[in-house]
Amino acid sequence: MRTIHRYLGFFLAGIMAVYALSGIVLIFRDTDFLKQEIQIEKQLETNIEQSALGSKLKIKRLKVDRTEGDVFYFKDGSYNKTTGLAIYTKKELPFILDKMTHLHKAKSSQPLFFLNIFFGISLLFFVVSAFWMFRPNTPVFKKGLYFTVGGIVLTLILLFV
Repeated sequence: MRTIHRYLGFFLAGIMAVYALSGIVLIFRDTDFLKQEIQIEKQLETNIEQSALGSKLKIKRLKVDRTEGDVFYFKDGSYNKTTGLAIYTKKELPFILDKMTHLHKAKSSQPLFFLNIFFGISLLFFVVSAFWMFRPNTPVFKKGLYFTVGGIVLTLILLFV
């Protein structure tokens, strides 16, 4: 058990670092922390209705704030119905961080979801195999059980408070 635990840990060190960093970055996903502004000019078809503009620009929950003539103004941009030109600002993470967070949030429709399942199972293995690292009658194992109980209590507090 120790050998498998050790070498699986070495094998997964890189992906664990990626998940740790992307997890920290995802905590701030509702802010502009580390995000860069990108100016986008997109040529769309003309006369798109307000209700369809968000899906055409791939902006979730797009809300038109005001209309002046043929121009719709929304948060961070505008769309001209006559010319079809949409100009807006988008905030994105730098390329590497963006790739890392997309890996972290992979869905079952994406090919990388198998990696996430493998990684999750590996983490569960680490949890279980940790209890086979020391003999149950040793002081280190008994002390480890106290830390385990403390970690479980902390987890329950974080879940339900």
